[in-house]
Amino acid sequence: MPRFRFLAPRVLGPAVAVILIAVLGATILLWRGGDETASGAPLSFRLANGMEVLAIPDRRAPVVTHMVWYRVGAADETPGKTGLAHFLEHLMFKGTADIAPGQFSRIVARNGGQDNAFTHYDFTAYFQVIAKDRLPLVMEMEADRMTGLELTDAEVLPERDVVMEEQRTRVENNPMSLLQAEMNAALYGDHPYGRDIIGHKEEIETLTTEDALDFYNRFYTPNNATLVVAGDISLDELRPLAEKYYGSIAQRAPTFERERAQIAWPEEDRRVVRRDERVHEPTWLRFYPAPDYSNAGAREGAAFDVLAEILGGGQTSRLYRNLVITQGIAASIGSWYEGSRLDAGKFGLYALPRVGGALEDLEKAIDAEIALLLAEGVTAEELDRAKTVIAAGAVYARDSQRAMAYAYGEGLMTGMSVTDIHEWPDRIRAVTASDVLGAARSVLTGRAAVTGELLPGGGA
Repeated sequence: MPRFRFLAPRVLGPAVAVILIAVLGATILLWRGGDETASGAPLSFRLANGMEVLAIPDRRAPVVTHMVWYRVGAADETPGKTGLAHFLEHLMFKGTADIAPGQFSRIVARNGGQDNAFTHYDFTAYFQVIAKDRLPLVMEMEADRMTGLELTDAEVLPERDVVMEEQRTRVENNPMSLLQAEMNAALYGDHPYGRDIIGHKEEIETLTTEDALDFYNRFYTPNNATLVVAGDISLDELRPLAEKYYGSIAQRAPTFERERAQIAWPEEDRRVVRRDERVHEPTWLRFYPAPDYSNAGAREGAAFDVLAEILGGGQTSRLYRNLVITQGIAASIGSWYEGSRLDAGKFGLYALPRVGGALEDLEKAIDAEIALLLAEGVTAEELDRAKTVIAAGAVYARDSQRAMAYAYGEGLMTGMSVTDIHEWPDRIRAVTASDVLGAARSVLTGRAAVTGELLPGGGA
């Protein structure tokens, strides 16, 4: 299964925070529920109004994670209105005729649950973790705000100020976020992946109540949504609840069909250098163009994950052992593959030099390690270790039904099927050294990359 990472509530955090990436790889391989296909994959069905429903049984505790995913995100916004998907996510907590503004989360908390939401380029999702006997309550509440959201300037304009402050805190006041924003723009060009999910400041401050309601009425319709419930429930138990609370909701708009421009990758290597007086130690980054999971295919997608683990997945990785431990040229280093997107992914590297070290020397050392891997491939020991690490991560991830619900939801929103997600552990196990070398050659050579430097000092 694709690597899993939680998105920061209400807005994405810096993608370079690789330490937040948790491997969900073999979670489903190590877990079995009671309502699955013969192969063990969870079952799903579609309501008459077009809403998809998926149950992921986990009988270890009388708790469920209830998630509603909408197939619309920051990459689907109208030009000139960036930030609207994330803004509406905030506004979905403002109330309906039955639930007063701000009371949604309070009701969930009073019933012993937790709730939040997150926005991605390709989707927006809302979730509650709650006792099984309170599932009908949160389903009724979520269905209510799918149809009855009430917004006026009195709620919308102050919340717009909240989002503006969030943009200042998470982007404008974060040198690393500013660097990554420039690098993404250089990598993805005019495609929406080239801008921040939270949107452009000058466009956020012009968003109106009418903008939010138009977006809501166009995209927040059951035929554009998927319900995922993980925990102490079977599909047979979930079906009547889904029919009761969501099945009667009429389609408000046609099913959304995306029409996005194809990404034009940079034709030559780009370098982005940013100096900031708030920075005390330099950081080095590099983004390579890469396919997403659905376009890469099962074999190559799994090979990218294994490559990222072998190259820079942790303290046993090649880059860490050679550049941190042996040569002492780096203080920290790593790599990751970001494949959970609809249109394209990326393969990333990051490194911090040892105190007093030069980024130029560190970059040369990294390039030398990449060249060696491309020339000689990976060893059987490295391959086995990477697969073991991915599987070991699943031992911890399997204890989180929220992680399972997220993994299936994200996969479904980014072009994968339930079978694709369920069989990911087998595909990881099937990766060969030749597959890893092929993946490395496809992503690390022959394509222009974007390299970033974050340096101490004034000016941009």
